[in-house]
Amino acid sequence: MFLLHMVDTTVKKMKSHLANLITIGNLSFGGASIMATINESYEYSVLFIFIAALLDRYDGKVARKYNQESALGKQLDSMSDIISFGVAPALLMYEVVLSQFGTVGMVVTVMYMACGAFRLARFNITESNGFFTGLPITAAGAILTASFFFISILSTVFYMFLFPILSILMISTFSLKKV
Repeated sequence: MFLLHMVDTTVKKMKSHLANLITIGNLSFGGASIMATINESYEYSVLFIFIAALLDRYDGKVARKYNQESALGKQLDSMSDIISFGVAPALLMYEVVLSQFGTVGMVVTVMYMACGAFRLARFNITESNGFFTGLPITAAGAILTASFFFISILSTVFYMFLFPILSILMISTFSLKKV
C-alpha cells in the first residue's frame, strides 16, 4: 500500500512539473543555439532553434491537458521564448549576415530583440481571448531562422528589411486567431 501511494504521489508531482520541464527544454535549446552561434556552428544553431520551437508547441498543450496552467508557467514560457526566438535567431542571423552592416546591423538586430520582449510582456499582461495580438515571437523567430536556408540566394540587403518588418509585426495590434 505504501509503495502504491509513493508511486501515485511521484506520478502526480511529475505531471505537475512536466509542462515547466518542457519549457526549460525550450530555454535550454535556445541557449545551446546561442552557444553554437558563438562557436560558428550555424547549422547546429538552426537545428536547436527548431527543436526549441517544437518544445514550445507542446508545453502549453501539456499544461492544459494536465490542468497545470500557472502564472509561473506563463512567465517561464515568455522568458524561454525571448531566448529561443528572440535572442538566438537574431544573434545567428546577425553573425551570418548583418555583421557586415556594422552599427546599422547591430541596431536592427537589437530592435528585433526589443520588439520581441515588448510583444511577450504585452502578452503576459493581457487576458487570453483566443487571439494573438501581433505576430507571435515564435513565428517571427521561426521565419528568421528559416531564412538561414536562403542566404545563398537572397541579397544581404533583404535581411535589413526582414528584421524591421518582423519587429513591426510583433508589436503591431492586428489580431491573429490562435491555432
